[in-house]
Amino acid sequence: MRRLARVMDSAVGIPGTRVRFGLDAVLGLVPGVGDVVGAAAAGYVVLAAARLGAPASVLLRMLVNVGVDTLVGSVPLLGDLFDLGWRSNTRNVALLERHLADPRGARAASRAVVVGVLVGLALLAAAGIFLVVALLRALLALAT
Repeated sequence: MRRLARVMDSAVGIPGTRVRFGLDAVLGLVPGVGDVVGAAAAGYVVLAAARLGAPASVLLRMLVNVGVDTLVGSVPLLGDLFDLGWRSNTRNVALLERHLADPRGARAASRAVVVGVLVGLALLAAAGIFLVVALLRALLALAT
């Protein structure tokens, strides 16, 4: 899994810089298909973690990493730059290694991240509903 993470995230260095990139960034240059292929490769790391007994909180955190990489990575140009810095495979292998070394600590940290993500999503949903209601009220006020 470490080897896969390295190939996907940091296999090649740009001479004269500290910037490294991998196959994920290269695949991201192919619109649509590249990010799906990258997500499938990242899914292998998540599947291996599940087989090694990682708890649901760690697996959810890993899926969040892959989801962020896939969603932001699919945005043209911005996603390609994002892929250089957001290394979901490397992050996920580190999460798995942390779980294997200290299962309780990794589980607690992952739960906190998952709860934070869920709270953030709930706040975004509430803000979206608020904006729609405010827009509808403004439109109704203009119509009358």
